Amino acid sequence: MYKHIRKQLNGILRPAGGPRGACSGTEHVPEFEPKRHIRLLTFNIQVGINTSSYRHYLTRSWQHILPHRNRIENLDRIASLLRGYDVVALQECDGGSLRSGYINQVQYLAEAAGIPYWYQQLNRNLGQIAQHSNGLLSRYRPLDVTEHKLPGLIPGRGAIIARYGTEHDPLVLVLMHLSLSKTAQQRQLGYIRELIADYRHVVLMGDMNAHAEQLLTQTPLRETDLVPLPDTAHSFPSWRPEKALDHILVSPSLEIRRSEVVSYPMSDHLPIAMDVALPEGYLEKF
Repeated sequence: MYKHIRKQLNGILRPAGGPRGACSGTEHVPEFEPKRHIRLLTFNIQVGINTSSYRHYLTRSWQHILPHRNRIENLDRIASLLRGYDVVALQECDGGSLRSGYINQVQYLAEAAGIPYWYQQLNRNLGQIAQHSNGLLSRYRPLDVTEHKLPGLIPGRGAIIARYGTEHDPLVLVLMHLSLSKTAQQRQLGYIRELIADYRHVVLMGDMNAHAEQLLTQTPLRETDLVPLPDTAHSFPSWRPEKALDHILVSPSLEIRRSEVVSYPMSDHLPIAMDVALPEGYLEKF
């Protein structure tokens, strides 16, 4: 009897193939077109858990381990927001484990939002319990996409770099989720600083777990000339925003036409959006 039950459980908890980091491929993704601007969004989706008070961290904590019937509905609502953007950075996604109903949430959101390119970075693999991931969604075909494991005492943080445009002078987007530890953040941002050192047109976006002033004055990013959002761009917690933890930082060559914290409380973070104009003369390169 025990062996029979165990066999059934293994069939549920260990589906064939197992979830891994994945990519949509670029076959049906449009080329990066000479447009005047691109619409960016970064969103920590908390694996589709709708958190609207501190008590939910306790009462809904089980949803980080087990599936919940409302999770797909929450993802559909998130997807309806994502339809309005060109490039989206996602944090705290699940790559297809028990808690997500074995659904790759990056892929699901891309398809539900009608965004042709997606890339899932698997950062912390807990087997069938959880597949902690970052995600990139894009309406344009990137030159290339690379993923990077960020340094830290506890592994499991990562960054995705997507390059667009021309090989010799690309637009470089870095999507990340930094550690909570300030010491780890120093190492992680030092690593990222080296990755972007040779590029002129750079965007850093994601959940950085620190305020912009700290990031740009007390970390290796002080060696850059990146432009932050206003200090008032508070994104956490979503039900009473008091902290600016989510950011889109851009090179001065990229004109910020519009930026905002989007009032869309589907997670414990609010999404951050930015409309960026490409530098003058850049469009002629295509």
